[in-house]
Amino acid sequence: MAATDPIPRSPLLALRGAILAYLATDAALARMMGGTFRLYDEPPRGSVPVYAVFGDAEIRDDSVDGARRHAHGLALILFARPGSTRSAIDAAERMAGLLADAPLALTGHALVTLRVQALAVRRDAATGEARATLTLQALTEALES
Repeated sequence: MAATDPIPRSPLLALRGAILAYLATDAALARMMGGTFRLYDEPPRGSVPVYAVFGDAEIRDDSVDGARRHAHGLALILFARPGSTRSAIDAAERMAGLLADAPLALTGHALVTLRVQALAVRRDAATGEARATLTLQALTEALES
């Protein structure tokens, strides 16, 4: 934390920012998403899939031996092109491969571990829209300021 920044940086926001920056460098993933890497906080209005949004997340204190640590559960939700569940699955699998033990650089925190916990595919009953959800588990440690 900088002397001019009295608010501690959120480990969750640091992790999300690092995931966004890391995945944005992969050209193959960008091609799967229509030519541009697209990971958002909220589904963009009028945007055509394939794109991803940050889903549900949870952080828990996991401090040990004086080190401030946080255990994270985080979902990335990928929206499939109409009629192509595979489009979301392929992009989710690519993300999973890239993120498994990825060397992410977090602001104000160090990444201890990152692993892919699950990949689930669901179809929305009301819209018929297919989605793939990638669930990640991570452990971060606050850096000394």
